[in-house]
Amino acid sequence: MNIGQKIKEIREAQNISMNSLSKICEVSQANLSRIESGQQQPAFDTLERIITALGFTLVDFFSTDNSELEPDLKRLLAIIRTLKPQQKWALQVFLEEMKK
Repeated sequence: MNIGQKIKEIREAQNISMNSLSKICEVSQANLSRIESGQQQPAFDTLERIITALGFTLVDFFSTDNSELEPDLKRLLAIIRTLKPQQKWALQVFLEEMKK
């Protein structure tokens, strides 16, 4: 697994600029660019800050359980992971109502 490429894919799927992500996770844009391009491997604490800023836990990030999901479902899942608990609950209620 290419960690940097996965970070880039998630960031782009969430429509987050490299500049915005670097500010949120407090990693310089130059370092983030080197990580995404595979030129540099992030230190554990740096990786954790980046992953958290993208709305993932380390377990979620390294999980391969959703590898067979369709691309549109992967994008939805990435967005849902960024929601606050109350927003997730509201989305669940909305989706359940749509099923009726």
